[in-house]
Amino acid sequence: MSHGTFCLPDLSTFTRLDGLGLEAVGQRLELGRAVLECWVAEPDPWCRRCGAEGVPHGTVARRLAHEPFGWRPTTLLVRVRRYRCPDSAHVWRQDTTQAAEPKPKLSRRALRWALEAIVVQHLTMARVAEGLGVACNTANDAVLAEGRRVLIADPARFDGVTTIGVDEHVWRHTRRGDKYVTVIIDLTPIRDGTGPARLLDTVRGRSKAVFKEWLAARPEAWRDGVEVVAMDGFSGFKSAAAEEVPDAVPVMDPFHSVRLAGESLDACRRRVQQDTLGHRGHKDDPLYRARRTLQTGADLLTETQQERLAKLFAGEEHVQVEATWGIYQRMVAAYRHPDRPRGRELMEAVIASLSTGVPAALTELIALGRTLKRRAADILAYFDRPGTSNGPTEAINRRLEHLRGSALGFRNITNCTARSLLEASGFRPQLHPAL
Repeated sequence: MSHGTFCLPDLSTFTRLDGLGLEAVGQRLELGRAVLECWVAEPDPWCRRCGAEGVPHGTVARRLAHEPFGWRPTTLLVRVRRYRCPDSAHVWRQDTTQAAEPKPKLSRRALRWALEAIVVQHLTMARVAEGLGVACNTANDAVLAEGRRVLIADPARFDGVTTIGVDEHVWRHTRRGDKYVTVIIDLTPIRDGTGPARLLDTVRGRSKAVFKEWLAARPEAWRDGVEVVAMDGFSGFKSAAAEEVPDAVPVMDPFHSVRLAGESLDACRRRVQQDTLGHRGHKDDPLYRARRTLQTGADLLTETQQERLAKLFAGEEHVQVEATWGIYQRMVAAYRHPDRPRGRELMEAVIASLSTGVPAALTELIALGRTLKRRAADILAYFDRPGTSNGPTEAINRRLEHLRGSALGFRNITNCTARSLLEASGFRPQLHPAL
């Protein structure tokens, strides 16, 4: 068996400067940071104007934040040689674009480290700035500019999309200004079984016009390729999709369908609570104590919960709650049935039973029946298209809420969009090929 051998330390390789075209020639520790003195590895003595060989004309220093080592901020002190052309008197510097762009204060390795920290490790921008030893605004501007360049401005991120989900999201909590955005999710990987859902875009506002304008801005070939649009019960999204992608099938996912039934059950419970006891639910009231149990699927109830419901429904005063609870459980059972055709039949039966003949006292079920009848085609379309659900859209919404909390809120919708895409678009940093 061969044994690993050691070689003399190479500071340039260890700090990954060789991929930046730099060579480390010294190091020192300052208060709270390490400083590496570097030279540009390749000389650049040829005049840009006439091609003549220049003569040395002093040096200038350029400071760049570098990726930290051991979480100690590292700064590169790059000595850049200047040259002067003896013929044209033109003065130029060595090319450092391999190490960094002309003006930014972060090296390419620092920028890659920052993107990986935010996208992969989900660190906050403040933590990234601390690791780089720069101001938070400096780190934020550099990361977002690179994110826009490699992600938002990349038209290929819309390629291959056949299934999309749409929902609303609160991007800021303020009394003034629009606090909602419309999020568009690519559900194609979920439907094909090739990976997780990913965020396509966020658009300010939540309305039919917002979603319609976003769809209209996409190329016609792209819109023709969209086969399914998963959405909640908001009719504006359905109308926008019908006008811009008429061949796509709208699907109302189980999450929102069951939520409609759950809201009807809660409304009925509160109404009966008020009618029977004359006040809102208190902790010792039977209906209030059973509010969580009522929202639990029948197949998941424990023996204690089953006994609680049996006792609750024993009296005549709770018969309306029992009837509404029964419809809720029938909808849950239809979605959970392992045989999709049979599940579709069960859902059709629920919609038919609510369409006519519902007692006038069950106002919540009457309203639910009108909604289910109006959206019946969208609800039943779920059973014909396995893997099509707006559930992953809700999951990405939760990730964006976590991002907003980590960032302590956003004030700029552009920055919010860029950070959201970095967080949830499935993007992975791929910068300079040498890195």
